[in-house]
Amino acid sequence: MWRRGANLEGDTANFIETEQLLEYDKFKSSFLQVRGSIPLLWEQIVDLSYKPHLSVIEHEDTPMVVKRHFHDLMQRYGNTIAVDLTDKHGNEGQLSLAFATEMEKLPDVRYVSFDFHQRCGGSNFESLKLLYDEIADDFDKQGYFLQTSDGELVEEQKGVVRSNCIDCLDRTNVTQSYLARISLNQQLQRMCALTSSEHVCTFTGDEDLEIYRNLWVNQGDEISLEYSGTNALKGDIVRYGKQTISGLIKDGISALSRYYLNNFQDGIRQAGFSIPKLCIAIGNRPSPFQLNKFESRTLFPVASVLLIGSLTVTSITLNRASQNAQTVISSVICAGATAGMMALVKANGRQICSRPRLCGLL
Repeated sequence: MWRRGANLEGDTANFIETEQLLEYDKFKSSFLQVRGSIPLLWEQIVDLSYKPHLSVIEHEDTPMVVKRHFHDLMQRYGNTIAVDLTDKHGNEGQLSLAFATEMEKLPDVRYVSFDFHQRCGGSNFESLKLLYDEIADDFDKQGYFLQTSDGELVEEQKGVVRSNCIDCLDRTNVTQSYLARISLNQQLQRMCALTSSEHVCTFTGDEDLEIYRNLWVNQGDEISLEYSGTNALKGDIVRYGKQTISGLIKDGISALSRYYLNNFQDGIRQAGFSIPKLCIAIGNRPSPFQLNKFESRTLFPVASVLLIGSLTVTSITLNRASQNAQTVISSVICAGATAGMMALVKANGRQICSRPRLCGLL
């Protein structure tokens, strides 16, 4: 129900193919990349935490799941470079380690672990050159597609870079835009639009370069809106090569929106995706949308009222705490009750959060 990685057939929960197309003078070219969830069996159950706990599901078929996923990629795209952008500590680190362990069993796939947050510091776009330097030889061998206007094939892309973080949204989009820019530079040099010493980013302020960067920002936003309900984070890094104050504010608003949507709306959104796939009759079963007293839509308003009421009473008593000993005692009691209420709500977070309703029927 809560799985975010892959199913037993090796199909991942999130998988997107992005093709960058270019037409210049008498040439047409393209560069293709893919992104996808880490193809293990893993889950993440929302529980009011900002970052819910990641759990890797131990299953005897896990090696076969990973093998099926990458076999399919190689059948479709050729040589594959798997770039893992997840953190190497905490919950992400455990998932990344499990991924790396399985990838050691696939010698035909180049696996590269690149801790985006640690290496780029969250805002240094150019630090991705460290990643490119690591994969440069294989990346250049994969190449890109290039043909003349009369249809003569000049180059053919011989492989693909598969990038992932946890959600395959923010870090992944920044990384893909960087690799796409390198490929664009190679294509323009091959078309003689640039000399061997020139680079697209040397034309700072150029209108075409701004349009190109905005294309990647907009693409990241569209994918993120589809998957998370908000624009992608780190958009300014793609657009300007660095994080800005306004970008940080926008990212903060998007992060808060994601928190609300993840915890209280995504269950219904998942049902919307699942309905077209529902191929069996419910018959006399109770409606999967029927609420009971333990459902999130009944518990969330109650929990909200209790928390807001407790915080309000505590604030009032704290303002009067200096008047006499009785108000001090009342303030302490109210503060303790509020803390207890918050702990109770957090402990029952899984029951309060929205959950998928149709997965068990598929």
